Amino acid sequence: MYRLDLPADRREASLLERKRTAELQRHNRIFSSHTRTVGVDKPALDTQIQDKKLQEEIENKRKEAYAAQMKQNDQIASALDERMQRDVRDLNKAIDEFRLTFQKKEDRREYDLSDPEALKKELPPRVSDGDPRCTVSGVQRLLGEDLTVDSRRQMQQEQLREWSLQQQEEQARALEEQRLRDGNYDKMRVELDQKAAELQQLELQTRRAVCAATKDFNRAQAEETTERKKLERKQEEEDNSVEISNLINGDLLSEDPAQAASAFGPHRVVPDRWKGMSSAQLEAINNVQQQQIQERMRLREEERVREAELYRQRVQAARAMVLLERQQKREEKELRKAQDHMNLQLAQAQRAQKTYLDKEVFTNNPTDRYFEQFNTSSR
Repeated sequence: MYRLDLPADRREASLLERKRTAELQRHNRIFSSHTRTVGVDKPALDTQIQDKKLQEEIENKRKEAYAAQMKQNDQIASALDERMQRDVRDLNKAIDEFRLTFQKKEDRREYDLSDPEALKKELPPRVSDGDPRCTVSGVQRLLGEDLTVDSRRQMQQEQLREWSLQQQEEQARALEEQRLRDGNYDKMRVELDQKAAELQQLELQTRRAVCAATKDFNRAQAEETTERKKLERKQEEEDNSVEISNLINGDLLSEDPAQAASAFGPHRVVPDRWKGMSSAQLEAINNVQQQQIQERMRLREEERVREAELYRQRVQAARAMVLLERQQKREEKELRKAQDHMNLQLAQAQRAQKTYLDKEVFTNNPTDRYFEQFNTSSR
């Protein structure tokens, strides 16, 4: 017999649950009128953006403070390390000086009994692994034995010490170079500031010199202009005096009419010598002016008659337009009455048709259950 009631796969169950949840969320999102018409929540997004910017600003300030603190801690640690190294060097130097001064080899009690150099002068029992004195029966060399462990360890310690001293020297050299660079930078900045101040002072002096030269030039121009105007005024006064004298002594101010006669004909005169018209000429001019006045009055009368005729024609046209508008209003009123009667007949026919459809044709009205089957899925 096969077992048909096995439990469903957890993976498939979780997948179905995820799909069912996504479908429910999509259904709520699609059938939500607010989300469908408005869309995203703009104020909420703006608030989130502001919060994010505020968090980023706080994070940046925190990082800057942390970096400043780390820099300060590094400086303090560097100063303490340098001080400790200096103290260790001073202590080692004092110890070495004490040993060299008060702990000499010659001052030891056992120096006469055991010479430290005696063992160095003697030949060691075994020089190396290839020493022919190391036979198999002597058991002087075993497999895997490290005979140079002390020297190798000492060499490693010496190498580590050399590396440490080299690193210390490099750090001290780097610090010294940094101090030199900072000093050079400060000196260069001071020199640049001094040069800028000198250039500014030179520019100010040059500007003052240019202003002074311009002022002197303007003063000279003004004096020259004043002197020229004086000369011109003096020359003009002299010319006016000569002209007045010529006019007084000449024929221009005399009463002789012959002075105005022109060489181009008797009907022409010289303007600057003419003394005016005669009585006959003035009478002829008055007669012509009276004729022009009468002609102008006649033209005005004709213009008045023409304007009255135009006004009468406009009044008649306006009266005809009023009568035409009244006729059109009567026709529109009759047409509107006919249209209302027709609309009333159509409304009665529509009501009769609706009554027929409701009572004779559509007798099976749908219930709420019929409408609930629509819009049940988001697909």
